[in-house]
Amino acid sequence: MVVSRKQELPIINIYIKGTRLKQKDQFKYLGSLISSDGRNNSEVASRIAQAKTNFQKMKTVLTNKNISIRTRRRALECYIEPILMYGCEAWTISKQTQRKLEATEIWFLRRMLRISWTAKKTNDTVLEGAHTTRLLISKIRKRQATFSATLCEEKS
Repeated sequence: MVVSRKQELPIINIYIKGTRLKQKDQFKYLGSLISSDGRNNSEVASRIAQAKTNFQKMKTVLTNKNISIRTRRRALECYIEPILMYGCEAWTISKQTQRKLEATEIWFLRRMLRISWTAKKTNDTVLEGAHTTRLLISKIRKRQATFSATLCEEKS
């Protein structure tokens, strides 16, 4: 695979024992999707889908009104967010990506509070009902900063 910002990727011919290797546009490495354009849109979309799938698997716990919202939020932080944020240290977060991640955060809270998407409730109302604020992007930024600081320490 060649990683480039150019619209047309250069074609590279690599042969091993006379057999030409196929050039790929993307591949999974250590559980993260790497694409030839250097962006991570498909990786973020994949992580969001995996997190939502696992949320659905834990739906009986995460939407149980007999369990306090605080405890359900902690379960979300422990079991769902790590799936969503795996490899986020290497993400480049554009405005579009940030909006998708923020929408996912609200999606989780709406389901935990059993608020229908057709209900005319604002995101601020949802956050109030969950007794929280938007935290996902700040958590990702913190992990990115820690990762960058670690890299800088290793280089010195």
